[in-house]
Amino acid sequence: MRQTELARRLDEAVRTHWLVGVSAALVVEGATVSSAAAGRADLRSGASMSAEAACNWFSMTKIATATAAMVLSDQGQLDLNAPVGEYLGDLWPSRFAAVRVRHLLSHSSGLRNPLPIRWVHAAGKPRPDPRAWLARLLAKQRRLRFEPGSRASYTNVGYLAIGEVIASASGRTYEDFVVHQLLQPLGMHRTGFTWNDVPKDTPRATGHQRARRPLAFALRRFVPDDLVDSRHDRFVDLRPFELDGAAYGGLIGPVTDAARLLALHCNHGTLDGVSLLSAHSVEQMATIIARGRPYDVGLGWFKPTRDEGPRVQHFGGGMGFWNVLRYDPRNGHAIAIMSNVTQHWDITALADAALDHDT
Repeated sequence: MRQTELARRLDEAVRTHWLVGVSAALVVEGATVSSAAAGRADLRSGASMSAEAACNWFSMTKIATATAAMVLSDQGQLDLNAPVGEYLGDLWPSRFAAVRVRHLLSHSSGLRNPLPIRWVHAAGKPRPDPRAWLARLLAKQRRLRFEPGSRASYTNVGYLAIGEVIASASGRTYEDFVVHQLLQPLGMHRTGFTWNDVPKDTPRATGHQRARRPLAFALRRFVPDDLVDSRHDRFVDLRPFELDGAAYGGLIGPVTDAARLLALHCNHGTLDGVSLLSAHSVEQMATIIARGRPYDVGLGWFKPTRDEGPRVQHFGGGMGFWNVLRYDPRNGHAIAIMSNVTQHWDITALADAALDHDT
């Protein structure tokens, strides 16, 4: 019944919001109880969308990054109250000395959030050196916007910094730590930081940009030329791409793998008998500690400003995709939804409808 109902809701979303494709996986008390998909994974080939189809996660990756940081904290290798400079040394500007690790996790550091225009590259091309790129981005910020910890203001740069904190604390690259200490133990074997990391037998969803012809022409000015593919009716296809910054948005994989990350949180830090997080860390991540606009934020999870409901979430959106992880700490229910079109449709309403139906 859950499977049929979820599929029905996804079909309705495709029709109502003029989506290309959408997939979802529902988690109840630490287990994926249903997954479904509707629409198309690729307009050119006509391939159907699948719950196993890999998509670019974009900022949903931040929940994996925050979880990895909390794993290190539980292991005693990362002090959330320590100054960021203790881990990043000369990479971290002395003018930002007041920023603590927990401020980065909760978007309360005061760092600015430059528009991530052209922060992408064609699949298979190398990612920029993370330390050098972070150094360039930090050099452009002469001062903090506000006193660290005083409020929340979303910033991708803060999560790029957390990626380097994780690398320093663990003695490994950020990607290596996340893959071997989080993704593999969780059985997320179809998810990685490049398309080459995704097994070849995994279906792949093409990103689509809604664009009338004048906008389609302008699109080429804002993204690398080698990413824009053919046009199909009102949509432009995008060739496979990866994000320049792994820690803020670089994961690629299917909604069924995203559900396993959710299941870890729904089950108090343990999945399939493997304990990765303490229950206290799971609770901390979902507890709002910094208020701001448009989000109030915990140590990773957020909710819209002044939303006093129990559910927290994290969007993941950018060129070609719009996704969400939605989690209810009260009852251990959660849902992951991915759609392969650049369009901020009301994905949270769909998530809540599915969660309410199963409550």
